[in-house]
Amino acid sequence: MATRKDLANAIRALSMDAVQKANSGHPGAPMGMAEIAEELWNHHLSHNPKNPNWSNRDRFVLSNGHGSMLIYSLLHLTGYALPMDELKTFRQLHSKCAGHPEYGYAPGVETTTGPLGQGIANGVGFAMAEKLLADQFNKPGHEVVDHSTYVFLGDGCMMEGVSHEACALAGTWGLGKLTAFWDDNGISIDGHIEGWYTDDTAKRFEAYGWHVQSVDGHDVAAIGAAIAAAKKVTDKPSLICCKTVIGQGSPNKCGSHDCHGSALGLEEVAATRANIGWPHEPFVIPADVYAGWDATAKGAAAEAAWNDKFTAYAKAFPAEAAEYKRRMAGELPANWKEATSAFISATNEKAEGVATRKASQNAIAALAPILPEFLGGSADLTGSNLTSYSGFKHVSGKETGNYISYGVREFGMFAIMNGVALHGGLIPFGGTFHMFSDYAKSALRMAALMKQRTIAVLSHDSIGQGEDGPTHQPIENTSGLRYIPNMDVWRPADSVETAISWVAAVERKDGPSSLVLSRQNVAGVKHDAAHFDLIRKGGYVFSDVAGKADVIIIANGSEMELAVKAAAELNAAGTKVRVVSMPSTNVFDRQDQAYKDSVLTAGVKRVAVEAAHPDFWRKYVGLDGAVVGIATFGESAPGGVLMKHFGFTVENVVATVKSVL
Repeated sequence: MATRKDLANAIRALSMDAVQKANSGHPGAPMGMAEIAEELWNHHLSHNPKNPNWSNRDRFVLSNGHGSMLIYSLLHLTGYALPMDELKTFRQLHSKCAGHPEYGYAPGVETTTGPLGQGIANGVGFAMAEKLLADQFNKPGHEVVDHSTYVFLGDGCMMEGVSHEACALAGTWGLGKLTAFWDDNGISIDGHIEGWYTDDTAKRFEAYGWHVQSVDGHDVAAIGAAIAAAKKVTDKPSLICCKTVIGQGSPNKCGSHDCHGSALGLEEVAATRANIGWPHEPFVIPADVYAGWDATAKGAAAEAAWNDKFTAYAKAFPAEAAEYKRRMAGELPANWKEATSAFISATNEKAEGVATRKASQNAIAALAPILPEFLGGSADLTGSNLTSYSGFKHVSGKETGNYISYGVREFGMFAIMNGVALHGGLIPFGGTFHMFSDYAKSALRMAALMKQRTIAVLSHDSIGQGEDGPTHQPIENTSGLRYIPNMDVWRPADSVETAISWVAAVERKDGPSSLVLSRQNVAGVKHDAAHFDLIRKGGYVFSDVAGKADVIIIANGSEMELAVKAAAELNAAGTKVRVVSMPSTNVFDRQDQAYKDSVLTAGVKRVAVEAAHPDFWRKYVGLDGAVVGIATFGESAPGGVLMKHFGFTVENVVATVKSVL
């Protein structure tokens, strides 16, 4: 029978062998955290390798994702569908064992990690989702939502500022089912960290309101006792500070940065085998070690017990059980199409001339009553983003609800939202000023990379923001978001386009959406009902002329009004102008070529109008077209004054059109 030392050494062997074969990777962290992983996964983690999507499983996050061979070793050894051949192709093209753990590749990987600090923030989101769903669905004697979130993180995660944003909130929220293990090995890529990281981490987390313990990270009994103690503290998240030796087992490189980010080398791998008493060839695991790790029977039993519990729950609370299953499956309510169609039609009848941020709030107020999984929020800008409404209940401290005031934590907010979305059962949206999407860019990118349904509500979208000046006036941000693969960016021009943008964002299951909204009022427009489906295509002919147009004006957002007025003036003077509204270039680009050609007719000159950097629009107008845009930072003045100052006037649009004809 394999000893616990053998089980931990299996992680060390697989990690150093895979990194050595790839001649690329980070063996130090997996080797240093082997005992922590063995204790957690073999004695505490509730999971079923044969069903990685069991809804009540514990969530495990490897925030220090550079140590990815740790999680690949664990998944392989415990019985997930991750065969040894995948480990042998670590970091190679099409391998499920990517350089950093990637959601959707290896089964059992809960979130993509690698950009440090975001994994622990995702973990906060997982734990928050569990707490909110437990509050919504659990009944006395029927705790069907009852699982924990465990996070491994290293010094790099601690240094990244997003860990402060997320962990401070976790303490305020009292997330008692969140336990983090800090791999305190004192080493980063540049060497010993005392020259750049001397925080008293334990006191820092105590100040956040966490329960903090310190243990020897190679003492499995101490680690187990710490986990047991953490579970007893139900009103605080827990941090277990684990003092470890990076690369433990390597006789010549352990404890140094030499084993952090590169292979040990064949000689050191051989020396390590001898040092830890592992006589087996690379990628060979003895049967008794596999038996000691196998979690399939235990996992199946855990899920079966939960299924029995859920059956009893469904018998006592059939409506709640059906709702839970719907939401965890990511399906929308049965009346969704009917209700949203009615809302869009009603919005069109009103044709209100309001700011699109206000139109967005109207959409939230209409959608939330039919969408109980909505989880709103804002980074301390609720009154400006207009992201809340009277029907939301605010999450305050340890009180439950469905709207979160994240504080001034844009990055943390969107990283937490990613964890919420990954958990399932909730659809999170969060608001901030569009300018501050810069702070959150990495988390928005991760949502797109992982194809998660999160919604960014980004108000104050241009120089029309006005008096706050260039620090708050986004010039390049809209284009920057559009360039993120799999991110749908919507910049609606009126209330109806805003309503349809919201519906499209909620319906989208395979990626995030960003709604870019105006501070200032826009024109009220009553659309032909035929426009509704066309708006969903991202771009459409808003108004046209008889016969072939001489020029096409493309616009969106608050600048659509300029395009329409300029077209009217030009048409009256004999120039035939088609106006195209393009609220989402990303969605428009996915349409078939025939549709795109029907909107942007080949051979017709084009002018684009957007109060943003002009270069993005060259792909639509070509070198013989023109863009009315802004290629410099804004100024501090009322929004209307700035629009005129920077050339966003009917006169300038007309002149620009004439210049290309």
